[in-house]
Order: sequence, then C-alpha cells, then structure tokens
Amino acid sequence: MNGHPRRTDGTTRPQSSAGARTLYRSVSRCQNLHRGTKPIAMEVLIERLERAVTRLEQVTASGGVSNRDRVANGDASQCVEAFDVLLMGPLTDYVNISRAIGSEVEKHAEMVTKALHTQKTFLRVAATHQEPAQMELHDLLKPICDHIQEIQTFRERNRGSSFFNHLSAVSESIPALGWVAVDQKPGPYVKEMNDAATFYTNRVLKDYKERDRRHVDWVRSYLYIWTHMQSFIKQHHAGGLVWSKTGPIAPPSLFEAPSPPCPPPPPPGPPPVLSDEDPEVPSSSSSSSSQHSALFAQLNQGLDITRGLKHVSDQQKTHKNPQLRSQEAVGSHSGKAGTKKSPGKTPVQKGLPLLELEGKKWKVENFEKKHDLLIQDTELKHVAYVFGCHDATLQIRGKLNSIIVDNCKKMGVVFESVVGIVEIINSKAVQLQVLGRVPTISINKTEGCQVYLSPDSLTCDVVSAKSSEMNILIPQGDGDYKEFPLPEQFKSVWDGSKLVTEPTEMAG
Repeated sequence: MNGHPRRTDGTTRPQSSAGARTLYRSVSRCQNLHRGTKPIAMEVLIERLERAVTRLEQVTASGGVSNRDRVANGDASQCVEAFDVLLMGPLTDYVNISRAIGSEVEKHAEMVTKALHTQKTFLRVAATHQEPAQMELHDLLKPICDHIQEIQTFRERNRGSSFFNHLSAVSESIPALGWVAVDQKPGPYVKEMNDAATFYTNRVLKDYKERDRRHVDWVRSYLYIWTHMQSFIKQHHAGGLVWSKTGPIAPPSLFEAPSPPCPPPPPPGPPPVLSDEDPEVPSSSSSSSSQHSALFAQLNQGLDITRGLKHVSDQQKTHKNPQLRSQEAVGSHSGKAGTKKSPGKTPVQKGLPLLELEGKKWKVENFEKKHDLLIQDTELKHVAYVFGCHDATLQIRGKLNSIIVDNCKKMGVVFESVVGIVEIINSKAVQLQVLGRVPTISINKTEGCQVYLSPDSLTCDVVSAKSSEMNILIPQGDGDYKEFPLPEQFKSVWDGSKLVTEPTEMAG
C-alpha cells in the first residue's frame, strides 16, 4: 500500500519509529485474521492499540525520555526558576522604588538584593547536592548570615536617618532568610518575620500616606517579597529545605571551589654515605662498642669509682648551714641561671562560634559582640547551654526545661518560660529577663547580675552563693522596674540550740 495507512477514524497515521510500525503491522494482521468474527470486540481492541501507538510515537519524538524522568530531572531547575520569579518580580519592584526614594533606602535595597541572590545560590546547591554534616552546613549558611548582619548593622549606624523606620522594617524582617535552617514548616517562620516589619511599615504609612505616594508603594513592594517567599516555600519546601537525594555531598563553601589537594612531598634522598676513613664521623658499630667498653671499665673499678669525686666539707653543706641556702637563692636570680624566665601560662584557644541543637541541648558558644542570637522551636525536654560568650544577647522563644549560663561576660538572655531552673555560673555582668514563668533562678560565683522578673514569675526562688552585685528588678504597674539588691553579707548568732543567720546591710 502506498502512502500513509489510515486509522479507523479516517485520519492518516503519520510516520513513526520502527517499533511503532511493527506494532501497527501486528494490529493489521490481527484485524485481517479475525475480521467478521467479533466485530465489536475487535473495534475496541484496535482503538486501544492505536492509542498505544500514538503514545509510543510521542515518546519516540521526544527522544525516548519518559515524562516522569523529565519531571524528576527538572525539579532542581524548577525550584531555582520559581525563585527567579521572586527576584525578577517583587524584588525588582522594591529595588526600583527604593532607588526613586534614594539615600539610605537605596543602599539598604542593594544589600537585600545581594542577600537574596546569595540565597538563590544556596538553593541551587541544595537542589543538586546532598545535605552535608552540621558543621559543614553552618559554614555553607555563613554568607547568608553575614548579609543579615550587614543589613542590621547598617540600620544601627544610621539611627539618625530620616528613613530610620524604613531601615528598621527591613532589619526586623530580614532574618526571614534563615528559613533554610528551619527543619519543619519554615513558612510560618517567614510570616512571623514579615509581621515583625509591620510595626515600622505602619509608621512609614502614617508619615507618608498623605505626602508621598512612593513610600506607600515601597511598603507594598517590600512586604510582597515575603508574601511571595511564603508561596514559594509552600510549593517547593513546605516541610523544610529539600536537598537532593542523588547528587554529591554539598561543598564546604558557597562560592569558593575547594582547593586541590597539595601534592605529596618528594621522597627523602638516600642517607649520606659515611666513610670509615673519616676520623670525625665514627661508624655506629665502632662508637657503640667504644661506649660499652668505657662503661664496663668504669664499673670494674669497684670502690675506686668514687676516687674522682670532690670532697665537700661540713661548712659547704647547705643542710647544715641554712645561710648558704639564702645565698644560693640570691645567686640563682642574679647569675646566669637568673636569665631564664619561668614559662607563662599558655593562652586558652577559644573555639569557633556555635549555635546548634545537639540532641536535647541547644549549644550557644563563643560568640562576641553578637546581639541577634535567637533560639526558637523549643520543646519541654530541651536545655539551653550558653558558654564562653562575651558582649552578646540571646533570645529564647517558647518553653524549655532549663537554661545554663557558664563563663560569660556582658551577656544578656531574654527567655519566655522555663519549667526547671535557670543557672548562672562563673560569669560577670549578666542580665537576665523573664517574660513568662520560671520556678528557680540560681546564681553562683558571679560578679554582677541583673534579673528582670515578669508579673508571672514573682513567686520564683532566687538562690545565690559566692556572688556579688546582684539585683532583682520587680515590674511596676507603669512598665518600669524597681530594683532590690540581694544580700552579700550575713550575720550568724547562736541562740542556744542552733545558728540563726540573717542578712546584714553595709553602712554607707
């Protein structure tokens, strides 16, 4: 038959692959063999087989890749492309309006742009790599954290700006970029950060609603970035950041490629050939034998071995003449031996900053001049351990079991509720603020501690030992606090049966 054969519906079958043609010939033979026997059943069978031929032709035309494979291979690119929609849409509008306003608002928008592009790079890495270990993930997130800190620092440096409310709205909500580190349901976290900006955006609207429409558009465009971010997370990362299951382990750095390993050192050269004729370098066998001979010769002397020792008279013996010991001590300081300096204490190496959940313990360690530390998603079984921090502030949201502040200086801790105890140990200048409830606060070996209680925590027990400069601040009805010092000095009196101890106050 010349030309394309026709289907049962009268349409012409297009050219297809060899497999499709073979399948079509089989259908034709089957049709000729059973023609006239069961026409209704054969019509249904032929229609089903022709639909199979059509699907086979479509697969052949697409290069033999199934639609499921194309979807699986395109998940990574779809996620990044969806994030590009955010960058090209809401972010672009926000940047353009910020440029129209100018000044610090424009500079802040440039920082936000860099931060979002860095997060796009991070998402591309996550879509093509497997999740690394906790420490490597901390290093991988560092560029995003640096952007957040840079944006917040810019706000602090421009407190006198006329656009301070604009800068504050951005600074309060930019931690939303940390959603990639939220294990479960990061969408609500982004919404919470977006809500934190509304306090300042409402001020912007109040100040400029009747004066300059650009600022109203600025508020709308900026808040829409986080609204769009919530939609993006709900579509692609609703249960937390999705890492690739098949790619390589994520690199330790987001931008720097790992340096190639150093080449192995060259093999050591051959040992020097020593000649037996060299009088200054004796052979090992001859030197060892001569040493053994000299040793045995000395041992064979018997009692004569002490003949070469110097005789010390009683006047020269220090254990019989104490004044010689004092002279010897002076001579050791003034003589050549006195030039040796006693070794000082080796400085303690401080570890890297760390904020992570390890099992049931939140570890916050070695932070300096860091005032935006945050712990959230806490549980009743969690414990927060703060160690070695200097000039830092930590906020803890939710309810947890206990908090320990150890070896910290100029440390501030704000928490909601604790079901166990809050301990402050070996620290200086610590400020503690309770927002909810706490049953017990313990202060040990601490110099300077300010405890701000909430109305719900006034019944807590405060236990102190070996500490000084401690004050408890009780809230007043007008929002202020009244300070009450904790006693540091006590007086004990025997009443005939037991000791009675009472605190005393220093005069003056």
